[in-house]
Amino acid sequence: MKIMVAIKRVVDYAVKIRVKPDKSGVETKNVKMSMNPFCEIALEEALRIKQSGLASEVVAVSIGPVHFTETLRTGLAMGADRAIHVEAPENIYPLTIAKILKALVDVEKPGLLLLGKQAIDNDQNQTGQMVAGLLKWPQGTFASKVVLDKEKQVATVDREVDGGIETLSLDLPAVITTDLRLNQPRYATLPNIMKAKSKPIKKFTPKDLNVEIKSDFEVVEVTEPPKRKAGLILSSVDELIDKLKNEARVI
Repeated sequence: MKIMVAIKRVVDYAVKIRVKPDKSGVETKNVKMSMNPFCEIALEEALRIKQSGLASEVVAVSIGPVHFTETLRTGLAMGADRAIHVEAPENIYPLTIAKILKALVDVEKPGLLLLGKQAIDNDQNQTGQMVAGLLKWPQGTFASKVVLDKEKQVATVDREVDGGIETLSLDLPAVITTDLRLNQPRYATLPNIMKAKSKPIKKFTPKDLNVEIKSDFEVVEVTEPPKRKAGLILSSVDELIDKLKNEARVI
């Protein structure tokens, strides 16, 4: 079985985000970029499935400008067998990404598609669900545990919900999106980083896949959230109630 993993290049989680002066988006020039943490978890799960003997190949996929290949090289250094780069504008939205992934699935015929549950740059949490809908495949989102049965061609997924843990049984092929508690991604070792330089990255364009790039919505303005006001130390419960009632107006 082949596993396809979608990975995204984002501003590193440790970087303080700055809005561009023209408020058109977030500043990315001279900013450290890295693989989206949820995508790292998805790739790690695919590699563990392969190591257990339940998959024969792991293919990493990224969609974006040419520098997204750097993130694919990171995925190859972690252990992916090969990579696919679809060169496209950076700011395309989930439905278009889902259409491109659907077209790649039609080409590659994987038995499992893994994605992070969301990207930390826009937190939209839509692509996995959309591509499952386009493919008409069963989906398991927010996976905290994944168990495959190769003979029955079934994936069992534990997912965290408000009331506890929900367990789903999915017929393969399927789409699974990964949550934080699924695993701890490995670090790429220096020998594997060197080997990744010679691993193949296949190139596509949206036109090659018969996918039209168009904006589903328009970003009018990006602004920083208002700064939080300093807290107050109150001397009594009565004073707290008075402020909640007359200033905050929440009671």
